[in-house]
Amino acid sequence: MSGFNPKNEKIMAYAIFTSGNKQYRVTVGDVLTVDRISGLEKDGEATFDQVLLVEDGATTKVGTPTVSGASVKAQVLDPEARGAKGIAFKFKRRKGFHKKKGFRAALTQVKITAINA
Repeated sequence: MSGFNPKNEKIMAYAIFTSGNKQYRVTVGDVLTVDRISGLEKDGEATFDQVLLVEDGATTKVGTPTVSGASVKAQVLDPEARGAKGIAFKFKRRKGFHKKKGFRAALTQVKITAINA
């Protein structure tokens, strides 16, 4: 994102943070689903403090491993969202053995409200 910008457009600030062993690249206003975070309520606030990188258009801060003092604040839209249905199916050929089990991932849906660097 930084460097040559042929249209001289303003580069929107973004951050990369970790939550649940996954990394997310977000800007203010993004809505995303993360792995379930317990103890949150609807319209509450979640704070992600493991920020790996912050870009504000002019400067880039890269953490080693995290940026000190940086955080991403989010509003909780749905604290108990569920993912799409998945099916695990096992079988052994010619033995008459088959096992089918379904699951849905436990998720939390949040909307990014602020990036503090």
